[in-house]
Amino acid sequence: MPRAKTLFVTGTDTGVGKTLFTALLLRHLRESGRRALAMKPFCSGGLEDVKLLQSLQPGELSDREMNPYYFAEPVAPLIAREARRKRIRLSEVVAHIRAVQARCDTLLVEGSGGLLVPLGRGFTVADLIRRIDSEVVIVARNQLGTINHTLLTVNALQAIDIKPLAIMLMAQAEPDLAAANNQKVLAQLLKVIDIFCVPFLGSRPFAVPRSKKTARAVKKILVKLANSI
Repeated sequence: MPRAKTLFVTGTDTGVGKTLFTALLLRHLRESGRRALAMKPFCSGGLEDVKLLQSLQPGELSDREMNPYYFAEPVAPLIAREARRKRIRLSEVVAHIRAVQARCDTLLVEGSGGLLVPLGRGFTVADLIRRIDSEVVIVARNQLGTINHTLLTVNALQAIDIKPLAIMLMAQAEPDLAAANNQKVLAQLLKVIDIFCVPFLGSRPFAVPRSKKTARAVKKILVKLANSI
């Protein structure tokens, strides 16, 4: 049986909007008739992200299948696991993902923090991406500092021979002066990568109806990305 098409959602940092973007895309794919599922293999500090993604795929996966490694401490998985004197092996993480790939035709895998976050002794998020042979989307905050963080992330992916499918610049509640120009500057520097600006969706984006203009803007982005995976 062929493996599901897989999209890995990574970020330039923690808290940049990876879960929100993964949730938006998951909902769009499922509403479009795709047999899509989402995983967050590593989660630290709270289960809100897991609960959000699970609410969009009810009954499809157990929490353990969707999130095999959870740590109450808000630290990197390697640090949390070694504090418990337990070892995480890359082969085990890949096996969890392969099991879910067999149950859908499109799988979204949300990463933990950025590309170089250590997940276990001797491997990072980037190593996991390379092993599961997936397309990659980079999520970044649309604010001052994003150009540097995004270019560093793109360079790290290129170092393992992966070209990101797209970059999502997530708008902030209070945009700064850089936000208006980040897309243009990155487009000039990264000519062959699609770069999108995702409008600010509020503090409870799945609980509060969005304006028709915002909804159209988001859907346009999701449709284009969905057609690429």
